[in-house]
Amino acid sequence: MAGVSLVLDGKVALVTGGSRGIGAETVRIFSEAGARVAFSFQKAREQAELVVAECGGMQRCVAIQQELSTPEDGHALVAAAVAGFGRLDILVVNHGIWPAEDVSIAEMPEEQWRRTLAVNLDSVFGLVQAAVAQMDRQAPIAGEAPGHIVLISSTAGQRGEAYHADYAVTKGALISLTKSLSSELAPRGIRVNCVAPGWVATDMSAAAVGDAEMGAKIRAGIPLGRVASPREIAGPVLFFCTPLAGFISGEVLNVNGGAVLVG
Repeated sequence: MAGVSLVLDGKVALVTGGSRGIGAETVRIFSEAGARVAFSFQKAREQAELVVAECGGMQRCVAIQQELSTPEDGHALVAAAVAGFGRLDILVVNHGIWPAEDVSIAEMPEEQWRRTLAVNLDSVFGLVQAAVAQMDRQAPIAGEAPGHIVLISSTAGQRGEAYHADYAVTKGALISLTKSLSSELAPRGIRVNCVAPGWVATDMSAAAVGDAEMGAKIRAGIPLGRVASPREIAGPVLFFCTPLAGFISGEVLNVNGGAVLVG
């Protein structure tokens, strides 16, 4: 008896922020599923090159150095991905910044506010706009959906995060964007969904999770008692892009060990 496979044979995916953490694991698992994958990085060239090598080299995987803080940046990245592989079937918006230092709203510099919104939202507008245009004009793979978009939000986007209002508001906006895009694009066959992680063992969270006092507080707020591995986030992202999720659109999938229910 044949098993159930999560395969993306023949598809091309673009993953933003793909050199480390959740993004790198998403690139790996998509490659394992048969997709050709383009991903962006900003500074971590050595890590990006390692990911490319792990995924079979530049015939199967390509790293694109690209700043993402404006709509034009998003357009440029999609264009580079399409130039590399000829089409685009999947967009995973994973990049983002989380200023680690606690800052009250009364003291938050306008520069920090605007920088967080620029990276976490303005570039997303350009990415989605360019990706949808590409998906609309290319012929879909026979028997497959014309396209998939997965936005990576956060528990912070659902319940807020004190002293990190800039980050929380951008992640909440991605949830709203998921619902808006689903209503608009589902009739054209493009599925738009969202994965909302909680605490994950990544470079971005390492300082907080590794701190004795803060780490204990974080784990105490997660019913499963631990933080996630990047692969535990990448797996649900992959699922959304397979035929097994063919009747799911506009969904916000919490992957946080139950934390969003108790915070």
